[in-house]
Amino acid sequence: MTALINVVGAAVVDSLEAPTRLLAARRTAPPQFAGMWEFPGGKVETGETAEAALHRELAEELGVHVNLGPELESGNTAGWTLNERAAMRVWFAELTAGEPQPLEDHDELRWVSLADHDQALSLPWIPADLPIVRALLDRVAAPA
Repeated sequence: MTALINVVGAAVVDSLEAPTRLLAARRTAPPQFAGMWEFPGGKVETGETAEAALHRELAEELGVHVNLGPELESGNTAGWTLNERAAMRVWFAELTAGEPQPLEDHDELRWVSLADHDQALSLPWIPADLPIVRALLDRVAAPA
């Protein structure tokens, strides 16, 4: 049995204290996900913490630095199931430096309203990310 691939993602919001918008990123590859929306992020490299991987991925993919907020808990220690081989942990993140640009793996970025659930849910999300979007919308609507 191969080890589970650890992936990290960022729910980049306009404010950790009172989020009203979420930054979504449209994929360019692989072909089955091209044109679909996701949380920016990527794989955790060997010897790297999940948080360090997320900072690295956001700098590479979007050219930004962030302050990480709380993790969006999935109820599973490995994170949100992406497929039979991978799981993703997702953190709320707020921009601290840089203007988000689609530098790698994406061709468009879009801020979507967290108050208008229909706007966020109308994007064609990667299927594995859709339950995470729904959980995020519920969490923002009823903060812990």
